Amino acid sequence: MTIKVFDPALCCSTGVCGVDTDQALVTFAADVDWAKKNGAQIERFNLAQQPMAFADNATVKGFLERSGQEALPLILVDGDIALAGRYPDRTELARWAGVKEPVEAAQGSCCGGSPCC
Repeated sequence: MTIKVFDPALCCSTGVCGVDTDQALVTFAADVDWAKKNGAQIERFNLAQQPMAFADNATVKGFLERSGQEALPLILVDGDIALAGRYPDRTELARWAGVKEPVEAAQGSCCGGSPCC
């Protein structure tokens, strides 16, 4: 699976720059790094820096004509729209990329994840 992220106009390629960074972008950048290290194929395109990537993709171009750039980010999985208007979380990235998420430490508590404790 190939995941393509079409970001709104950001100050840099990840949006994690400057003095007032958006926590959602920080979290997403970390999740993308994690997914890539686990074999995911993810590409990001920034409207401010790579406008032709938006114009050359018929799906993205049509989306922008209908919804406007305020509806970004747009996430395509194998060319199909998977999500728009927000960044995916790690679980969504893992599912789309076929990457197995590590079991959280909290699930390994004394109760073994059971609600009976």
